[in-house]
Amino acid sequence: MRLLIGGDVCPANVSDLFEKGDVEALFGDVPEAFYAADRVLINFECSMTESNVKIKKIGPNLKATPKCAEVLRKAGVTDAALSNNHIFDYGVRGVLDTISVLEKVGIRHTGLGKDYEDARKNLIMEAGDKTVSVINVCEHEYCYALEDRMGARPFDPLDTIEDIRDAKTKSDFVIVLYHGGKEQCEYPSPRLVKMCRAMVKNGADVVLCQHSHCIGGYEMWGGGHILYGQGNFYFCNHPSQTSVKWNTGLLVELEITDEIKIDFLPVESVTNPFGIRFASGEIKEEIMKRFAFLTKSLVDGTYKKGWHDFCEEQLGYRKCIEDADGGDMDIYAEKYTPNERFSHYLFCEAHQDVLREIFKLPWEKRDLDVK
Repeated sequence: MRLLIGGDVCPANVSDLFEKGDVEALFGDVPEAFYAADRVLINFECSMTESNVKIKKIGPNLKATPKCAEVLRKAGVTDAALSNNHIFDYGVRGVLDTISVLEKVGIRHTGLGKDYEDARKNLIMEAGDKTVSVINVCEHEYCYALEDRMGARPFDPLDTIEDIRDAKTKSDFVIVLYHGGKEQCEYPSPRLVKMCRAMVKNGADVVLCQHSHCIGGYEMWGGGHILYGQGNFYFCNHPSQTSVKWNTGLLVELEITDEIKIDFLPVESVTNPFGIRFASGEIKEEIMKRFAFLTKSLVDGTYKKGWHDFCEEQLGYRKCIEDADGGDMDIYAEKYTPNERFSHYLFCEAHQDVLREIFKLPWEKRDLDVK
C-alpha cells in the first residue's frame, strides 16, 4: 500500500476558489502524486456547512463551503481525519453537514462520534493481506466528545494507549494522528516527546503530530516513526499568517509492505491564486535543511532549549495568570472573562505544557537547598 498523509487542511478563507473547482490552481502538481497512491488521508480542520451558528470559544470559528468535499475528492483525497479543535466550530449542524458531504462524494472519515465511546473507532485500511488501523485523536481544546455529547475523539493517556494496544492485536500496523502540540512552535514539549514514544512502545508504528501549523523534527524511536509537526498542507490565505513556517508543510509518504518505509515531500503555499504545490529549488532546500536541524535537535537534546525559549516568549500566559485583567499582552482580555481565559489555558494539553514550563516550582528550578 502507498499511503499519502497531508497535514492541516482548511479552505475557510478561499471558499470562492473551491466553488470554481479548479484543482490545478488549488493544488498544483500535488494531485499527480495523489492519483498514484492507494489512499490519501488529510486532516480536515473546519466544518463544511452553510450554517452561521457558531459555538462559543476562544479563537476563530472556521467553516468552508460544502463544495470543498467534491473538489478534494476530485484532487484524489480518499480519507479525512476529523478529530481536531475546529471540526465542531459550527455545532452539531456543522458536524452533520460535514459528514454528509464527505459521504456523498465517497471520502471516508474518522475521529468523530455521537459520544466519547462512539468516537473511539478506528479507520481500517486494507491492502492485500495487510491491515492498517488509523487512530485519530486531538487534545482538549474545544470540539472533543464527552460521555454524553457528540464530538471529536480526544486523546486520553490511558484509553488511547489501550486503543493502540488493542488495534495492534487486530491489524498489522497502527498509525496515530495526534492533533496537538503548541501552535507555531517547531519544538515538541518534553511531555509530547515522552507521550509519542510511549505510543510507539505500546504498538504504534507511525505517530504524526499535526495542529502546530509548522514543521517539526522526526525521529525513528523504538522501531516506530515519529514526526513532531507536519505543518500545514492547505491553510492558504489566512489573514494573519505570512511566515514561511505557516506556508510550508510535509506530505508524508508511507510505503507499507512487510514494514513501513517513510518519506517526506515538502509543499509550499503560493498566491494568485491561493494554492499549494510541491516545493522545489532553493525553497525545497531551505525546508529540508531546517527539517534536518530540527531532527538533529531531538538527537542531541537541544529541542528542550528551543521549547523553553519559545515558552518564555509567550507573554499572554503570564499576564493571564498573574494579572486578572489580562493586561496588554493578553489578546483575549477584552472579549473574555478571566475565568474563560484561564479555562482555555487549563484544559488543553499544549497550553498546560507552556504553563508548566514558565511557572516552575522551586524544586523544578533547583532552587531548594537540599543537603
